[in-house]
Order: sequence, then structure tokens, then C-alpha cells
Amino acid sequence: MKLLRMRGRKAGSTASRDALSNPGRTFTILNYLLLGSLSLAFLLPFVMIVSTSLMTQADVLKYGTFRLVPNDIDLSAYRMILSKGSMIYSGYLVTAIRVVVGTFLNLAFTTALAYGLSKKKLAGRNAFISFIFITMVFSGGLIPTYMVVKALGLTNTIWALMIPNLINAYNFILMKTFFTQMPDSLEESACIDGANPLQILLRIVVPLSLPSLATIGLFYGVAHWNAWFDAAIFINDYNKMPLQIILRDAIIHLSGDKVGLSMTVIDTSIKKPPTIAFRSAIIVISTLPILLVYPYIQKYFVKGVMIGSVKG
Repeated sequence: MKLLRMRGRKAGSTASRDALSNPGRTFTILNYLLLGSLSLAFLLPFVMIVSTSLMTQADVLKYGTFRLVPNDIDLSAYRMILSKGSMIYSGYLVTAIRVVVGTFLNLAFTTALAYGLSKKKLAGRNAFISFIFITMVFSGGLIPTYMVVKALGLTNTIWALMIPNLINAYNFILMKTFFTQMPDSLEESACIDGANPLQILLRIVVPLSLPSLATIGLFYGVAHWNAWFDAAIFINDYNKMPLQIILRDAIIHLSGDKVGLSMTVIDTSIKKPPTIAFRSAIIVISTLPILLVYPYIQKYFVKGVMIGSVKG
């Protein structure tokens, strides 16, 4: 037994010495612990929001707002939001169309402009880039923008939510920098084989730009999903309102404020949930689709941003 104990102590001391003599392993362990703790810290607020959305009125009165684990589960907040005849479904449809079509148009126009202005031999290239950069600092203002949209006949249409913001200056700069870093030999060899500029863009440049396109597409998609102000300005038909407007009016209605068109949003025959649970349920419903899509895009996220913004 003494021999076994001595061997055990010796093995333990050897493992300790190996850990101390191998700083890379120690750093890896500490790195995993730190990142795991940060991940839990970032995940905890969302878990609390989901839990709060399931709280009963008794739990709210007893424990107050925001609870990590509810005693009883109450789905009345989700039943009210997703009730038959609720405007939430039309809002989801409008927002889904806006995200898909709007992001596609954003990427198409941003890619075309960035590819053209990435050519150093293009006449007037610096003037165009400077003009686009100025739009990052100064804008035309709300009233001129509304007048332009109205003159184009886009008011009260879904195109008013997509066309005025087809190209974001910051995303354009990222993509232009990405295209500038691509070797000219690729395009030269394609030209020798008889490819025209459009074929080069679609068959060579775009396939090689998937990390950058995925990253910028995520930027555009999240912006479309969260946008609400432009709909409040340009849209008059409530059936064409995006999800964020519908959810905002639902909160107004549940709070007892009869302002606006919120009366058409939810079914009042369902048992009224606690206000904090209702608001938390709205947060869950509005963020869940983005959370489901993000894991499939995040592998391109860091790579795309670094390639598009760091030279070398």
C-alpha cells in the first residue's frame, strides 16, 4: 500500500510539473474556462427573458420581474400573440419578404458597385468613392427622403422599405476592400479564355467572395429584421406593416393605451398575461428567427470581416 501511495503521489507531482512546464496547455485550459464563463454570461439574459415570458401572475406578484426558473409555466402570453386572426402572421410575412428580397437586392447592388470601383484604372474612381463616403457623415434628412419616395410612387408599398437603402456605405467599403485584395491574375486568365466582365464577376469573383458576402448579408438581414421607423413613415396600410410595428402596437394595447391601430393586433378574449411576461414573449418571438439563422452564418463572420477590412 505504501508503494502504491508513493507511486500515486509521484504521478500527481509529475502531472503538476508537466502542467507547469507546458504553458500552452495551461493557457488552453484557462482560455476555455474564460470563454465558457463569458458564453454563460451572454446566454443568461436570454434564458431569463424566456423564463420570464412563461411566468404566471402569482409568480410576478411574489418574485417581481425577471426570474431564472419559473415555478409554474403559463403560455398565455404566447397564446395571445399567436392567436387566430392576430396580425403577427401578416407582420412575419412582410418582414420575411423584406429580409429575403431586400438582402438579395442589397448584396446585388453593393457587389456590383464595389466590384466596379475596386478597379484602379476606372476613371473618376476616387471621386465616386469620396461621394459615397460623404453619405456616411451627412444625409438628406427625413423630409427630402419622404418627398423622393413619394415622387417615385413607392409610398404604401413594400419597395419603400428596401429601395431607399439599397447600398450601405460601410458595407460597400468592406466589400470594395475585399475585391481590391483579389489577385489580378485571376481576371487576366479569365479574359484570355474569353470571359466578359459579367462572367468574371458571377463565375469567379462571387464564388471566391462567399465569406464577405455572408458577413455583409448578415448585416443587411439583421438591419431589415429590426427596422421599423421607415415603415412608420412610408406605410399607411396596416396589413403591410412589418413585424416590429405589430409587436410595438401589441405592447401599447396590452398596456391599456388605445393609441393607433393596436386594437387589431391581439385577441382580447384570451386570459390577459402579466405585462412583463407579454413583453418578454415579444422579445423571444422577434429575436428567435435571427438566433436560428446566425449559427449557420457565423463561421463566415469573422473571416469575412477580417478579409474585407485588413490588408495583407
